[in-house]
Amino acid sequence: MDNDQKQAIAHAEGVLAGFSPIFEDAFLSGMRKKLGLFTAANDDAELVRDFLGILAAGEADFTLAFRRLCDAAQDPAADESLRSLCANEDLYNDWAVRWRQRLGQEGGDASRRSALMRAANPAFIARNHRVEAVINAAVQRDDFAPFEELLAVLAKPFEDQPGFSHYMDPPKAHERVTQTFCGT
Repeated sequence: MDNDQKQAIAHAEGVLAGFSPIFEDAFLSGMRKKLGLFTAANDDAELVRDFLGILAAGEADFTLAFRRLCDAAQDPAADESLRSLCANEDLYNDWAVRWRQRLGQEGGDASRRSALMRAANPAFIARNHRVEAVINAAVQRDDFAPFEELLAVLAKPFEDQPGFSHYMDPPKAHERVTQTFCGT
């Protein structure tokens, strides 16, 4: 960057200082898509932060919660499925009122919004307990069928796959993987 160490540090610090606003903008843009918001509004960051806080406080599965939010965007009756993931249902209810007001500011077709949200919120991810199970089947039993099935499911992460809905489930307490390795 520069032969003078002080100049090099100053340059690096300047570059790093510019990273935070760029990251924040990209993060907020991605989160808007996940929440079904396609225009920018002043309170969007707070809406995102509050939803993430509600999920974190209840130790909710984020992937499952965001996918259920897609249903709630299309039909408020689907709130119950999402609300059940939250430790404090009143906080969720208050947030949902604000979220729906924000959606109303944008207008648009609820079905289209839900479809666009589904493109930003995967139904299926490579959950550690699933990966661990396929590794064990391959190593211990020389059985690669579970791997092939998981691979097929993960090849279409944003599509509903009713026959494989159990792959959406977070791990039960006894299935939690507490140690992972670089190869997984």
